[in-house]
Amino acid sequence: MLRSTLLFLSQRPGLRRWMETSPIAEPLTHRFVAGQELEDAVAVCRKVNEERIEASLDHLGENVHSMEEAAASRDQVLRSVRAIESQKLRATVSIKLTQFGLDLGTEACRHNLQPLAEAACNAGTRVEVDMEASEYVNRTLQIVRELHHEYGCVRAVIQAYLRRSEEDIRQLNAEGIPVRLCKGAYQEPDEVALPSRDEIDSNYMKLAALLLESGVDPALATHDEAMMKAASTADRTKFEFQMLYGVRRELQRKLTREGYRLRLYVPYGDAWYPYFMRRMAERPANLWFVAQSVLRG
Repeated sequence: MLRSTLLFLSQRPGLRRWMETSPIAEPLTHRFVAGQELEDAVAVCRKVNEERIEASLDHLGENVHSMEEAAASRDQVLRSVRAIESQKLRATVSIKLTQFGLDLGTEACRHNLQPLAEAACNAGTRVEVDMEASEYVNRTLQIVRELHHEYGCVRAVIQAYLRRSEEDIRQLNAEGIPVRLCKGAYQEPDEVALPSRDEIDSNYMKLAALLLESGVDPALATHDEAMMKAASTADRTKFEFQMLYGVRRELQRKLTREGYRLRLYVPYGDAWYPYFMRRMAERPANLWFVAQSVLRG
């Protein structure tokens, strides 16, 4: 019930506009969002690199309504790539295709992505293409395949709660396209997505095993130690764990001490509300972290 309520609230545009301009935003978000500016994210990236942790910089935003907004998003992420290159950061960039104009047309989105993919390859980094709601999966994977075959520096994200994901992973593995596996954080009907946490966890374990067996440089995005333990027998040089900035910091340090590759998803920007609400819905314990931050003032 709590998860459904939080996901419903994440989709309220009026509430989103009010929250993102409210003075209460900073104490609510600072644990999970690096800041509003690229410089904030770069500072976080530099700090975690010093701790032997890599990063993925995500300029927050989704579902733009004009080509001008899509071009502005592209330019912001291009700035991230240039910062990664010039400051020799161990980082990738994460993007959502609706931020690049996917709602305005596949060709429009592709037009914005090509210079980004080229810049990322030239900088020696990678574009991680986040997966959004199920209605976008086919178009997202189509574009990922095109970028992979032309540039070779992209990684797809697959959500374990979608019923179709095993077949998607088998196809991506066969094509040599890297995959990041996560559980999924959108409200979906039962015919599209597995309804219970136990079913999602079971499918995650199954898909993780498939990636570790035949995937190319897979990433397992999870904060669940049971999921991590299941991967402990795999060659640690052949995959990486991914976690969210601000979540389970002690576990992050434990993984690096044990020699695992770890990458943190580092979001920044002022369009933080949908991301923030999905993080609350994914893990109710996050609500306690936020409450503590506000109480500390």
